[in-house]
Amino acid sequence: MASRRQGRRQAVDILYQSDVTGRDAIEVLREWEAAGKRISTFATELVHGVRDHLAELDALIGEAAEDWTIDRLAALDRTILRVATYEVLHLEDVPTAVAIDEAVAAAKELSTEDSGRFVNGVLGRIARGSQDPS
Repeated sequence: MASRRQGRRQAVDILYQSDVTGRDAIEVLREWEAAGKRISTFATELVHGVRDHLAELDALIGEAAEDWTIDRLAALDRTILRVATYEVLHLEDVPTAVAIDEAVAAAKELSTEDSGRFVNGVLGRIARGSQDPS
């Protein structure tokens, strides 16, 4: 059974491919499956969730990424932010701190050390903005 970390990584890979090729994420997911790749249930949930909420996610990321538009972000950083923002906003069984930590780790591993700090800052602002003000 795949771990959630592996599922996140699969989702990032699929969504990144979708982003850089301009193709629908579900189409990319189906191609991966047709090629015999086992896709975890969690990865599938993340891909569908990010795709279904893309406009909302991009708007929040754009607001939180001070002085950066969503289009100016590196495609990999943008993809990592989309997955983590979806988790923070829509997956109640994923603690916010876990979603942020996993995203920062992915950014540091797959992108740059600076990306890790940037992702952490953006997600921190999004998380603070999503908390119930009561």
